[in-house]
Amino acid sequence: MRHTERHKTHRIGWLRAAVLGANDGIVSTASLILGVAASGTGRPGILVAGVAGLVAGAMSMAAGEYVSVSSQADTEHADLERERKELAADPVHEHAELRDIYVQRGLDVALATQVATQLMQHDALGAHGRDELGITEALAARPVQAALASAAMFALGAVLPLLVVWLLPVAALMWGVAGSSLVFLALLGAVGARAGGAGVTAAAARVCFWGAMAMALTAGVGALFGVAA
Repeated sequence: MRHTERHKTHRIGWLRAAVLGANDGIVSTASLILGVAASGTGRPGILVAGVAGLVAGAMSMAAGEYVSVSSQADTEHADLERERKELAADPVHEHAELRDIYVQRGLDVALATQVATQLMQHDALGAHGRDELGITEALAARPVQAALASAAMFALGAVLPLLVVWLLPVAALMWGVAGSSLVFLALLGAVGARAGGAGVTAAAARVCFWGAMAMALTAGVGALFGVAA
């Protein structure tokens, strides 16, 4: 029988990093641009600040994701290595652990014993990693993938408000950057939600709310301490 269900769980790792990176790229760069623009700085200064923010933010996102996900990967590897040693030292106890897990999930003892036996014969470490530790191939930590996706998406997100600065006249920058960035954020939230199989409206509203807050506060700081005030 052909399996027709399409699940989204396998996308969680890269999708989280990509959406987070693009969201941060739009919000932080647009906020930085608005803060600098509110201080009275001209277009060249705004562009320099925006590009610097893009480079610094992308590297920061890559480093942060790599360190964070590497820590998760190290923990997973340590747990699997510990489980490997326990399987070698006391396979009977490990079999009983796996059987009890299946009993708790609803199987009767006889069937749970049979399932545990067959799975351990096929791949004992894989069965314990998946069912005892919760480590699966789809959700396994991938530091390099997360770092590259996060940095690339941050840069892509940051480019959008920079393009608006390049195209619009200086007098229209404040409202143009703020408005277009909210549109970009709404689209990003909708795309991310659609890719993950979640509700589009709530996701778009969530990213727009926090993006608007960040831009408003940064613009306020720029206006308050601006050199042209």
